[in-house]
Amino acid sequence: MSNEIEIGRGKRARRVYTFDEIGIVPTRRTRDPELVSTSWGIDAFHFDIPVLGAPMDSVMSPATAIALGRLGGLGVLNLEGLWTRHEDPQPLLDELAGLGAGVETTKRMRELYSAPIRPELIQERLREVREAGVTVAGALSPHRTAEFSDTVIAAGVDLFVIRGNTVSAEHVSTEDREPLNLKKFIYDLDVPVIVGGAATYTAALHLMRTGAAGVLVGFGGGAASTTRATLGIHAPMATAVADVAGARRDYLDESGGRYVHVIADGGVGTSGDIVKALAMGADAVMLGVALARATDAPGQGFHWGPEAHHPKLPRGHRVKVDQVATLEAVLYGPAPIADGTANLIGALKKSMATTGYSDLKEFQRVDVVVAPYLAG
Repeated sequence: MSNEIEIGRGKRARRVYTFDEIGIVPTRRTRDPELVSTSWGIDAFHFDIPVLGAPMDSVMSPATAIALGRLGGLGVLNLEGLWTRHEDPQPLLDELAGLGAGVETTKRMRELYSAPIRPELIQERLREVREAGVTVAGALSPHRTAEFSDTVIAAGVDLFVIRGNTVSAEHVSTEDREPLNLKKFIYDLDVPVIVGGAATYTAALHLMRTGAAGVLVGFGGGAASTTRATLGIHAPMATAVADVAGARRDYLDESGGRYVHVIADGGVGTSGDIVKALAMGADAVMLGVALARATDAPGQGFHWGPEAHHPKLPRGHRVKVDQVATLEAVLYGPAPIADGTANLIGALKKSMATTGYSDLKEFQRVDVVVAPYLAG
């Protein structure tokens, strides 16, 4: 049965689904949450929970990356943010926390982010995380990767993340700008690379063929992004994750057994979203707003991504978020409120136990239903 819909005589569209439109279904077997494992690994690195902190200044600082690492996850530093442009960004973060909304805020953010990226600060921030004894990960956008990758590798990064709104394996550029040869770049590196975002089967399959260890699904920054309003681009995440998981399965056969990890990045704001992302086939989730709600997050009750201060075409807002609990309580509880914003891992374990699954890989086989209503 086709899921295509005719919009008009000259255009057909595919019916796709968001996380809000699906639900998981319990099976005949249940188990105690204590018997559930949420561990996850990529390449040689293993983590207690399938959570990556998004490389956004409102979410990850060196201190919060270290804290997340000690809590069992992976913090990814934004190597193009305030921490690598300014010696001491804390007064600037304090200033941003005191600003209202509107044109003046965008203007001020542009001023702060117009300072040049300093290679010595990249090395210093990554060194700080490495000396804490946790896994070190840093992120650059595709157009900055060639410029600063040597600095990042020299600093001793364990995992390298190339993260943009949309990353392809075949970028066409102007004559005066040589595009990043993703396949050659990854081949020449000695560290695993996570790359994205991708939202379709074909795009993800091409990224997997470059040698990436993981593929980010979605465009990130869902809570603060206006990409749909400004560019008309939208990727309903339930379908996007399932499509990319399908590409992973086919690439596994094509490559003779090479497994590429699928990481949901965008639209994952509550514990229910995390559960459904993993149910659709994701191996892990990259969290932005969910961690920005922590009382010890660097955004101090605000959340924004790099799109919010783009010099020519902002595609995101700096949004106010409710500060619900400490980072530890956001992940492990106790939850102060029953809306899925805290004790994220406890909720994941409860869902896995209720449906009878003992680990994340098994949980990808859980039954799902289409339930087209907004969660209340």
